[in-house]
Amino acid sequence: MARPVTLFTGQWADLPFEEVARLAGEWGYDGLEIACWGDHLDVSRWDDDGYVQSRLDILERNGLKVFAISNHLTGQAVCDDPIDERHRDILPPRVWGDGDPEGVRRRAAEDLKNTARFAAKLGVKTVNGFSGSSIWKAVAMFPPASDEFIARGYQDFADRFNPILDVFEEVGVRFALEVHPSEIAYDYWTAKDTLDAIGHRPSFGFNFDPSHFVWQQLDYVAFVLDFADQIFHVHVKESITNLDGRNGVLGSHRPWADPRRGWTFVSTGHGAVRWEPLFRALNAVGYEGPTSVEWEDAGMDRMIGAPEALAFVRRLAEITPPAAAFDAAFSTK
Repeated sequence: MARPVTLFTGQWADLPFEEVARLAGEWGYDGLEIACWGDHLDVSRWDDDGYVQSRLDILERNGLKVFAISNHLTGQAVCDDPIDERHRDILPPRVWGDGDPEGVRRRAAEDLKNTARFAAKLGVKTVNGFSGSSIWKAVAMFPPASDEFIARGYQDFADRFNPILDVFEEVGVRFALEVHPSEIAYDYWTAKDTLDAIGHRPSFGFNFDPSHFVWQQLDYVAFVLDFADQIFHVHVKESITNLDGRNGVLGSHRPWADPRRGWTFVSTGHGAVRWEPLFRALNAVGYEGPTSVEWEDAGMDRMIGAPEALAFVRRLAEITPPAAAFDAAFSTK
């Protein structure tokens, strides 16, 4: 059950795409999960065959393939409320426009549709991303949010994402929502609610990232087993907690790696994820897609973290089911 090991380029978008591809190829990655920001991939050019081919040519020159593309930044604006300067700082000008919130949401939806079209041109079957959420602001439960208020949030998500998924299905691509705080699905039960809201459409599933489960104190192995059919893509990323009685799980508005935070991201192999049982669970459910290294660590140089993470995942990949059960040797038949 050989799964490709890829590098997510989202945290490398300050470098030219050609340079990131060169580095990943030299380190020995199988491919890239290409971010749709920086100069890595401009989804508005999905119908420019020369531009599409230029991305493929860069990959080929560096011995890489593409198994997924990701548009988290634009996806965030599809359902978010409020839309504010945080979105302006991450969105391309074509999506931000004049900043009118509903206009931003509509343009973000169109950009996500074009992401599916670009993926199809690349021969890619999975787009990862965020959804945003109109009800994340109610997570603290005060002012009190009625059942009706929450239900309207899921309906808003469905109303906005169903037309997007129509395009995904037209071009034969799936959308993998990263289960992540600030999204419509951020834990086990909201993932179930989200699938219900979207009518369990086969084009909609999850990008599984255990780092977001660690600091929420969730069972990431159980999630893989229970949502086996909806695991479209896997991020290899870690986090650690530092809950010492002063630091809380919400982070206290402190920057990454600040010792006053209750949790932070760390490079793969340096956190609290129990990778062996997780990879055994992925084997058990028959997941054969990429294991994509998402490097995020405010305390480690990425030029060290990325190749180190690759070696770590390669060792995990050796955990594969045997050709025959060990007790088969006991049989006399």
